[in-house]
Amino acid sequence: MTRCTLGVDIGTSSSKGVLVDERGRIIASATIAHHVQRPRSGWVEMDAHVWWAEFVELSRRLVAEASVHDVSVVGVGVSGMGPCVLLVDEKGEPVRPAILYGVDTRATAQIERLTRELGADEITRIGGSALSTQAGGPKIAWIADEEPEAYRRARRLFMPASWLAFQLTGSYLLDHQSASQVSPLYDVESERWHEPWWQRYAPGIEAPPLRWANEIAGTVTADAASATGIPEGTPVIAGTIDAWTEAVSAGAHGPGDLMLMYGTTMFLVATGTTTLRTPSMWTTVGAFPGTRNLAGGLATSGALTAWLKQLSDADYPTLLAEAEESGPGARGLLMLPYFAGERTPILDPEARGVIAGLTVTHGRGDLYRAALEATALGVRHNVETMRAAGADIRRIVAVGGGTQGPLWLQVVSDVTGLVQEVPRTTIGASYGAAFLAAGAVAPDGAPPRIEDWNPVETVVEPNPDRAALYDRLFDLYLDLYRGSKDVAHGLAALQRTEGTTPA
Repeated sequence: MTRCTLGVDIGTSSSKGVLVDERGRIIASATIAHHVQRPRSGWVEMDAHVWWAEFVELSRRLVAEASVHDVSVVGVGVSGMGPCVLLVDEKGEPVRPAILYGVDTRATAQIERLTRELGADEITRIGGSALSTQAGGPKIAWIADEEPEAYRRARRLFMPASWLAFQLTGSYLLDHQSASQVSPLYDVESERWHEPWWQRYAPGIEAPPLRWANEIAGTVTADAASATGIPEGTPVIAGTIDAWTEAVSAGAHGPGDLMLMYGTTMFLVATGTTTLRTPSMWTTVGAFPGTRNLAGGLATSGALTAWLKQLSDADYPTLLAEAEESGPGARGLLMLPYFAGERTPILDPEARGVIAGLTVTHGRGDLYRAALEATALGVRHNVETMRAAGADIRRIVAVGGGTQGPLWLQVVSDVTGLVQEVPRTTIGASYGAAFLAAGAVAPDGAPPRIEDWNPVETVVEPNPDRAALYDRLFDLYLDLYRGSKDVAHGLAALQRTEGTTPA
């Protein structure tokens, strides 16, 4: 019987599962769409019970497919968005909905307080990164400050991947990569929790034992087997945050690699062996021992194009065709993609979207083209910031749902001047989770190679004829943010006063 591994990823807009054989072929896949909750301006949350319910449904579907195809599930990989903060009580019940990653901007006061109390330089020395809305530590502090009753009941900390591993195996742990984003509570050089700061800012919460993403967390319990259909005793890996699992899925986690993840948000992960620090990016440990990352992310990407689609009566193929017709420069439109604040490199949760150059002659295709170019300009801003910090970027690999069509890829290559490699399988983090699980349970101790599982299929070259135009637009992009920043902040304050929630 053919050996297979099951991989499941809990994402921002959906949960995805795949069943993959030992040669990397996808036997079956399934997706469940969901929505995050935005109860107040700047808040982005999700009920952790949904994560487990969706895992159960996906696994039962995939295990049924395994029976049809006469294959056996020998390992389980887990992955999820992050860094998130899910606190649970002594019985393992969430004390409140999980607070999501950098798109949730509520903890600005805690970021300022922790930075003042600990010192910006010391935070960077220990935790690697300046505190931002991406950091987990201030979000823990926010719960303690703003919801003390919930915090008093809190005993353990989870993220989506570790929550699934816990539900499946009963093991309480967190992978190193995820832990390094619970800034400033993790020491990136010693690769362990920084106990003085943990006790100060997460008192009463048991620090999760640490594992690497590909290490086995435990095996499926009888109760989990009954719920999911996965055989009791099946090994489950610790897993990690989706962007890193996605990098694994495409072989973009070696020194010199940069992964671009085209999803609801845009994520970038540059891998090396040296710890690089810069105030405007995120320094983390890698998915594997001995690696370090400089990472960044746009707060919107696919979320922005989905928003434009919702305002239109057109489907995506129509919008893409009209954007193609609009042409480079979107007929003189320039957009700032900060429709949910912005993460790197400006670290400005109060930033807001701007569309400049509008006239009555512009149509929806121009707007859609401007949105694609806005995300590409954001990628360029991040890449230039990474390189200025010393990142040695020699190879760029594109993954995620946005790689399915050629236009967005071409726009990003044209705007950035980067050559992008696109692997055969871009289904993403769930595939990477299945690959990690396959390595953990390899019968002969020889893990599979991702180059064999998922070779490069497409190479996207930048069009040199468009370089001058996009150089000019990039300068205007930077100027537009600087020139509109104060107005955007004033509008953000008005939105808070009026109780509105930005898209």
